[in-house]
Amino acid sequence: MIKSHYILSLFLLLIFTLSTKAQEEVKEKKMYLLEAVIINNDTLPHVNLREIIVLPPRKFTSRAKRKRYWRLVYNIKKAYPYAKIASKELMKLNDTLLTINSKRQQKFCIKQAQNKMFNKYKDQLKKLTITQGRILIKLVDRETGNTSYSIIKDYRGNFSAFFWQSIARLFGENLKENYNPQEEDRLIEDIVTRIENGQL
Repeated sequence: MIKSHYILSLFLLLIFTLSTKAQEEVKEKKMYLLEAVIINNDTLPHVNLREIIVLPPRKFTSRAKRKRYWRLVYNIKKAYPYAKIASKELMKLNDTLLTINSKRQQKFCIKQAQNKMFNKYKDQLKKLTITQGRILIKLVDRETGNTSYSIIKDYRGNFSAFFWQSIARLFGENLKENYNPQEEDRLIEDIVTRIENGQL
């Protein structure tokens, strides 16, 4: 009797262990909802894929050109994430500002967002070199569709835009300069495209 009770207890423990393992395995599976299209009474999943531009491997005519190229890749990889962050944060800020009617509250909201960004990223941005800063100015225009000058002017006013433009001019930069992927910024565009494709 005691032996059968012992065997029954072990059997129940084994079943309990197996059932909890099965439940854990079921919990790990993820489900995704997909759009569907109906073609000739047949339902097919429909997934939008992002466009990928396939670029051939770069070829260099000299060792110096290869070195310059990889230096530019390094600098873009340092600056590009901050341009993406700036774009994302500006979109968030614009969405928030649309819900606020008072100009005074909007200014307060802009100031808060600026302080939050400054406190969060100032140490990392201070580590950027002048070259990386120049690239960042171009990439901000690429990601947001606005020059750094116009962003500062829209959110902080004419005086702030003038002040920061003057500082940029001391370093030989122009915050009003547009990103031009077809001409002078063609190489930057090529590198950014390769980064987005996972080629670099």
